[in-house]
Amino acid sequence: MTTFNEREAGFEAKFTHDADVEFRVHARRNRLLGHWAAAKLGLTPEATEDYTRAVVHAEFEKAGHEGVFDKIVADFTARGLGVSPADVRAAMAATLAEARNQIMDA
Repeated sequence: MTTFNEREAGFEAKFTHDADVEFRVHARRNRLLGHWAAAKLGLTPEATEDYTRAVVHAEFEKAGHEGVFDKIVADFTARGLGVSPADVRAAMAATLAEARNQIMDA
């Protein structure tokens, strides 16, 4: 194997690893965000788990992370809670940082 091929294989392995880490970080962020939103909604522990799963699945229903954002904002609006979209974005950023720390520390 040439040095070029070894470098290429190394870059491909790093890309695969980085993509896997980002997927796990965003999945953890969605779980943390689901728990945050469930607490704001006043859900029971059983309902919190169901709601958290729904938040995780919302990312796959709409391209990107907007599906999660839209679901949570719609749920807050439907319940008449005074949580603004800016509050949800701030929670998304905070839980992303927390998720990244949890995944990197594991």
